[in-house]
Formats: sequence, C-alpha cells, structure tokens
Amino acid sequence: MPIRITVADNEAFIRDSLSVLLSAHDDLAVVNTSPDGSGAVAAVRAGGVDVAVLDLDMPVMNGLEAAEAIRDSGTGCGVVILTSHGRPGHLQRALSLGVRGFVTKDTPAAQLADVIRTVHRGGRHIDPEIATDALALGGNPLTAREREVLRLVGEGLSTSGTAARLHLAEGTIRNYMTSILSKLGVANKVAAYHLARETGWL
Repeated sequence: MPIRITVADNEAFIRDSLSVLLSAHDDLAVVNTSPDGSGAVAAVRAGGVDVAVLDLDMPVMNGLEAAEAIRDSGTGCGVVILTSHGRPGHLQRALSLGVRGFVTKDTPAAQLADVIRTVHRGGRHIDPEIATDALALGGNPLTAREREVLRLVGEGLSTSGTAARLHLAEGTIRNYMTSILSKLGVANKVAAYHLARETGWL
C-alpha cells in the first residue's frame, strides 16, 4: 500500500507540482491537497493520511499551527515542513511539535520523496544547514507570555492596548518588555520585534 500524503501550500503551482512529482513514485500517493493548513488538518482527522507535507507560511493556518493540530489529533500522522527561509527558531518550534521532517523548498523532488519515506518509518530528516544554524543560535530565550506581548506590540498596539487585550496591568506589560529587551540585547521594541521575527522566535 502506498504512503498516503496530503500537501498544503498556498501557491497552486507548487501544490500541484508536488502532487504530480510525488505521485510519480509507485510507493507514494497524494490523496489530498489544500491551500492552507486547515485543509490538511481536516484530511488527517478524517483518516487515510500517513504523512502531511506542509508549507511553513500559509494563510488561515500556517505549517506550524497545522503541525500542532495534527500532533494533537492522535492519528500518528507524520509531518514534513517545507520552507523557503530556514530560520532556526522555526526549526526549534517544529521539533517541539513533533515534526520529523524539515527541509527547504529547493529540495529535489526525489530527495523529498526519501524524506517522506523516512518520516513514515518513524525517522527524522532535518536540513543540515538549518540544523547547524539552530545549534549555533541556541533556544528561544522568550517565554510564551513574552512572545505574546511582543507579537501584539509589534502589530502596533500601545502598552495600554496590549494590557487590555491580555487583561494585564500596564506595569506588567512594561516589565515584560524590559525583560524582552534585556534577553534579546536590543534597545527598543521595534528592534526586538524584528529580531524575533528574523530568527523565527515569533
């Protein structure tokens, strides 16, 4: 029986190309495609999917959000993340969600097929360059609450607006920001937000 695959990518050309190239292998079958992660999650929950191949950046539900939902589904479906930019923070987050495949979009189709086979067997394949960068960078220094605060501030909310959104005191938000700036070694919230985005920590 072939390995049953769902492919989620918001670009139709990539989605359709992957479907054709992967299905050309006798032991692989793309049984579902979707323009966002929610479609892949629905297919996995419905049953009949062994491996989900997910683009990292998608609308509605991105690859990491979909990976988390797939992990929580209890189906045992393997996940391979495809990314056009190998940010170490994204790899660290993916591994924490049980993702076993993490490769760049320029990976040849034949190699991607091998990665899918490896993941289906319970193995792991991480792009070596991204893995090296992740090891050099170290773990995400920000707590979940600090990431939440920085994300809202980065979206343009004021201290009072962020406090209201999170049901916290303004002083608490200021304390969080002081901690964030110290951990990231930057002078202001704009620099903190851009650094966290660039490293994949948000």
